[in-house]
Amino acid sequence: MQIVGQTTQLEAWVASRTRKFHINEILIIEDRDHRHPKAEVIETRTFNRYIPLASEQSNLVDTSVLEGLRSVGFDIEDEEIHLGKLRLIEELPTPIRVGAPARVPSFAEVEDLLIKRKPHEGLTLGVIQGSREIAKDMPESLQNVALLFDKENGVGEQGGVPFVFDYRSMDQYPHIGIFGGSGSGKSFGLRVLLEELMLKQVPAVVFDPHFELTFDQEFPNLPEDFRHSFKKRFVTLDAGEDIGIEFSELIADDIVSLLRASSGSITDAMETAIKALHKKSDSFLTYSTRMANLAEALDNEKEIREQSRDEYLNPNDRERVKLLNDLLVKYKDKVGGFSGTLRSVLRRLTRLEMEGVFTSAGTKKVEEAFAKRQLVVIRGSMYFLNVFAFYVVRKLYRKRRDYRDSIQKGRPVEEKFPPFVIITDEAHNFAPKGDVPAPAKGVLKEIAQEGRKYGVFLVFATQRPALLDDTITAQLSTKLVFRTVRSVDIAVIKEETDITAEEAARLPYLSSGTAFLSSAITGRTTAVRIRVSKTTSPHFKNPFEELEEGFAEQDEKVWEAVLPSLPIDASNLNAYLTEIGRKVGRLLSFDELEKTLEDFVDQGRLLKVSTPFGARYNKA
Repeated sequence: MQIVGQTTQLEAWVASRTRKFHINEILIIEDRDHRHPKAEVIETRTFNRYIPLASEQSNLVDTSVLEGLRSVGFDIEDEEIHLGKLRLIEELPTPIRVGAPARVPSFAEVEDLLIKRKPHEGLTLGVIQGSREIAKDMPESLQNVALLFDKENGVGEQGGVPFVFDYRSMDQYPHIGIFGGSGSGKSFGLRVLLEELMLKQVPAVVFDPHFELTFDQEFPNLPEDFRHSFKKRFVTLDAGEDIGIEFSELIADDIVSLLRASSGSITDAMETAIKALHKKSDSFLTYSTRMANLAEALDNEKEIREQSRDEYLNPNDRERVKLLNDLLVKYKDKVGGFSGTLRSVLRRLTRLEMEGVFTSAGTKKVEEAFAKRQLVVIRGSMYFLNVFAFYVVRKLYRKRRDYRDSIQKGRPVEEKFPPFVIITDEAHNFAPKGDVPAPAKGVLKEIAQEGRKYGVFLVFATQRPALLDDTITAQLSTKLVFRTVRSVDIAVIKEETDITAEEAARLPYLSSGTAFLSSAITGRTTAVRIRVSKTTSPHFKNPFEELEEGFAEQDEKVWEAVLPSLPIDASNLNAYLTEIGRKVGRLLSFDELEKTLEDFVDQGRLLKVSTPFGARYNKA
């Protein structure tokens, strides 16, 4: 292997007669003047005499490369030649020497480049692409820590150097983005990341709109020494049931955000009324009652004015009239004098209350889980999670910030509050780009910019990075990019990462489970094959396999019920329905039993024979 063609301080071409180059593999260029620099293969090509375009100076191969091949002794008309385009790991002061030999390094020569943390110190996410040959002399402590999976062969060997993410460096380079289209492996990658956080016992809260982030079901067919139980490492909370919003903790702006999230939009008059009527530490009952009373007072203003001057009212009525009149005096001008506005707000608030949004549970269960260093999965519809996210995130963040500020200022601290990670799937719904309203957007942007100082970090997973808030996207120091097809999303990825033009061109064609990891922590973009997860989603099974298995199980029950009744006369199926139904555990219709018997005939289990009295089903 040797360098051919024109070279620069950053790129070069390497050629070989006998060895094909592997995408993303690392090579060492034996150029003494540059102290034997390392380079990564970012593009591979092979051509031979059966591709005459090569000798006709086609744009498939650069002219300078062809001339370089000739100058170092390659016969491009008759030989099969393998080419690799190299990108140097570090920029050089001058171009690399043409003709310099290149070779595959030993593991020891690139260990510092590839391994930033040992597996027990970091998050073992997968295997570095193109590292199989280097891994041959890798120490045993790095072997079999990141097994791989494919649908054809199942769980297989590691086959390369493990990629171990140095999560401890997030205090300097915070926040992670996980981008990828449907079927790209994004959700699989998120699951692996969460497993690793649980293994390191990092407290975290994840908002799960797909009801798939549970970790009590083991991935099938894992080797014994790769298995791990996470049942004590996570808790699952259903929004509106196990966790809710303490209304008394809300300020007026929070109520406005809540109603915008739940109702789509509110008018300026509604916002004015919400803020005018709110008092600090209001419960839902006191606030909603005040609003309902004022609406009643506005509807009956004339009668209330007259009754307030009536000397003959009984004490109870007098007290009620005084209450309504006082509300009119205090709030009428502040709310615009229209009861319809108040009733619109009240309907929206009552809907949230009936759906279980307002409870006294608050974030108590989340805080208890954090004290145990657990992962908390908050499940619910996107509507519910949008409503809850701003409250949960803000409250947890403030507790952590207040705890750190107290330590910094030397104030006594009653209770520790640990650093933690916030994870959202479908992140563009929680922090959308532009002026799209979202209640949690403000606090998430604050954490993106300031959270590092307090030990609060974000992991944002989304299929649509182009729809994610620009400020947050810019603060994601690490981006895990899976297969992405949309040009607008690829444009955002190119702008926000250091992936090359060649890597960007590969994004629409990446295999599921393979990603480019671009990070300020590693200082370069690394192609990674995500390891097999130790757990599986409850939705893991293929729905069509599920369909076949479900009906096969059902047919077996009917078969066991039918056997004692054979032979069965086709003209008298009704006589068998009750007995077969009792054995199966449900009532079968005439048509269903007839179809099932015919299916058994097609399967070769039964024979359908003709008799003078009609068809009869016998065991085959």
